[in-house]
Amino acid sequence: MRWLIIALLIVPAMEIGIFIWAGGIVGPWWVVGIIIFTGIVGVMIAKKQGAETWNRARLSMNSGQLPAEEIIDGICIFVGAVFLFTPGFITDTFGFLLVLPLTRNPFKNLIRAFIKSRLNKSTIIYRK
Repeated sequence: MRWLIIALLIVPAMEIGIFIWAGGIVGPWWVVGIIIFTGIVGVMIAKKQGAETWNRARLSMNSGQLPAEEIIDGICIFVGAVFLFTPGFITDTFGFLLVLPLTRNPFKNLIRAFIKSRLNKSTIIYRK
């Protein structure tokens, strides 16, 4: 919980610093345009990736399999879309890393390891 509070304080300050720095180089209106452009493109990519993941999950469930990979993909895409919707260069970078399939795998491995550690500690309760 502490890391979340620290991140909520540090990331916006870093974003503001980058806005000021980039605005001094290319101009403030270009910075605003880039932020809007990356947000729109990112959300379009997230929507496409989300639809593809949803279709793969449906196919897995229709064949009687648990869509575990698709669930982890969906978590990454959702978090990435939230980051892309948030204005800023740092959040956009993390958003694109989570949304694009090629760069999503390291994050999927981290999520898998986190879930396994929670299951081993019996902190996740699964009821059927």
